[in-house]
Amino acid sequence: LVPEGVEGRVPFKGSVRPIIHQMVGGIRSSMGYTGCETLDKMRTEAAFVQVTSAGMVESHVHDVSITKEAPNYHQ
Repeated sequence: LVPEGVEGRVPFKGSVRPIIHQMVGGIRSSMGYTGCETLDKMRTEAAFVQVTSAGMVESHVHDVSITKEAPNYHQ
C-alpha cells in the first residue's frame, strides 16, 4: 500500500489576520478586473486565462525606475 498523506505540526508563526487581509484584497481586486459584483458571479462568470512567461514579464512594470516597492508586491 502507498501512504496518502503525512501528519505533522508546524511551529506557531503568529496571527493569520495579515494573510487573510491580503487574500481579501486579492479577491476584491480580481472581482474588479472581472466585473463581478458578488462572489456568486465570480464563481460562475470568471475565467482563467493561461499566460506565457513572456506575457508575465510584459504585464509587470517595466521601463520605470521604482523608488519604493509596494509592501505586498514581489515579482
